[in-house]
Amino acid sequence: MTAEIEAASMARELVALLLRKGSRLALAESCTAGLVADLIARNSGASGALWGSFVCYTPEAKARMLGLDPAFMERHGLVSAEVAREMALGALRHSGADVAAGVTGIAGPSGDGGGAPVGAVRIAVALEGRAREKGFLFSGDRAAVRMQAARATLAELLSAL
Repeated sequence: MTAEIEAASMARELVALLLRKGSRLALAESCTAGLVADLIARNSGASGALWGSFVCYTPEAKARMLGLDPAFMERHGLVSAEVAREMALGALRHSGADVAAGVTGIAGPSGDGGGAPVGAVRIAVALEGRAREKGFLFSGDRAAVRMQAARATLAELLSAL
């Protein structure tokens, strides 16, 4: 099964789970640039489960939309556990949703100049004011890395809920 088919199936499962729990999801997406929200929104009932997505592709967007401190991002690096956690917590704070995910990474074709390799992705899920984070190293072209990151974000959300 391809990553896209798996992701679509997981998105359906996540929407159903969020609706059953009466919970709403907010996303903070960097390297996926709204792909996770798109996968979720393809499903009937998504409007009852998805609060929305902050597409924070640049450090400036992360600072303005989510309240991340530029010095903090510089100190830890954009593809770090700390930044992923703060993205998820920022999405939670700025949305009023019940659960949030933050995803940041390098889709390629070149790195970020900060030492993170192409395919490096950090995903954090925030629930009840706390966040847990996980790192991944995906392979393939830009589209493949983005789809694998979206699939992994959905998997982390399902696991947390």
